[in-house]
Amino acid sequence: MTNDPYFIDFPGRIKAIQREMAADGIDVYLGSRLRTLSWTTDAFFPWRSYIVIPAEGLPTAFTFVIDAARAADESWLDTDHVLGFAPMGGQDQIFAISGLILNHLKGKKGVVGVEAGMSNYLPEGNLTHYEYQAFETALPGIKLVNALDIIDRLSLIKDEGTINRFRKAGQMADAGHVAVYNAIKNGGFKKYTETEIAGIAAMGMREAGSVWEWSFTGGNEIASGYRTGFMGGACTPPTDRKLQPGEPLMVDLHSTFKLGLGDHTHNYLLAPATDRQKWHAKNFVDLVALVLKTYGPGVSPSSLADKMMIFCEERGFAEYMVPGFEHGIGMLGDEWRIGRNDGPFPYWTNPDHIYEPSEMLICALQYACPDENIGFRYENAILITKDGCETMSKYPLAVEVVE
Repeated sequence: MTNDPYFIDFPGRIKAIQREMAADGIDVYLGSRLRTLSWTTDAFFPWRSYIVIPAEGLPTAFTFVIDAARAADESWLDTDHVLGFAPMGGQDQIFAISGLILNHLKGKKGVVGVEAGMSNYLPEGNLTHYEYQAFETALPGIKLVNALDIIDRLSLIKDEGTINRFRKAGQMADAGHVAVYNAIKNGGFKKYTETEIAGIAAMGMREAGSVWEWSFTGGNEIASGYRTGFMGGACTPPTDRKLQPGEPLMVDLHSTFKLGLGDHTHNYLLAPATDRQKWHAKNFVDLVALVLKTYGPGVSPSSLADKMMIFCEERGFAEYMVPGFEHGIGMLGDEWRIGRNDGPFPYWTNPDHIYEPSEMLICALQYACPDENIGFRYENAILITKDGCETMSKYPLAVEVVE
């Protein structure tokens, strides 16, 4: 064992995958999703990448040749097990990977598990139609089967090292919020654009140790004025729009620590704030507080949504709420879908998935009133505990009026 709070037993993860492969009758696993690369290698693979996991022994990761040395340096795998592919004779990814698979099969026919499906998440990494056909041609007589559920079921419950990485990333997001508040208080907001706010937040998080503003929807997402009211927004890359008195400001920050992800949104009203704006703000804060109080074992996305929408209707603001309150989260690349591929809509969250202790997700709420040019967002990584939930970001829940 190790005293490192961020330790993850990656060799143990590979052995767990191999046990699942044996149970499912899979001889070699070909992973292509970003979440799979993160969960198995402990390194960031931004280029098209793959990992080949044999029935026994170490896996081998493949990435674009220009990044292989860096990825090997960061991974627990050695340089013999992080290889580069290139557009040269005998060195392209299909040739190199199929050759290794055939070597693992030792001339026998067998079954190769691949990752195929769909996602609303752009860099998911499912095997493309062309790649599937190319591997079929390069592996004659070998059966390709969809096996992505192996990784998904093994990664559902988070180990302590992963949880601690998320806790640390949450602290880094908080540092970004402190930097933003110090910049905008006492009328300071009048000097800045949304893009400059994003930069101030990034600097604060980097000083705290964050290595990347990880979101694929715009890094740090900053919205002011009418842009906060985009119904169902959840994608507000900053613009050169100046912050204005009398408007809302939404600051959604994304930090990264050892492939653990910090995600937290804080909202402001830039003075002067009207009573109507404060009414919207109170609705939102009260709802977020109730959501966080409700999470725990035995809750499902659908049961949570039903309860929250009743609250919204009783308070008279249901029309401003997007009726979804969370999305999935894991190590870098594991976003959106909660649980496994076992719901009524293939490759989407099962709305009746029952949360268990040590699952993680992003508590995500969007309140939008576009007719009044106002909206709020809340995102925070949470851990399901035995009797509730723990938030990774500790920044105080409020919609602050900044004078």
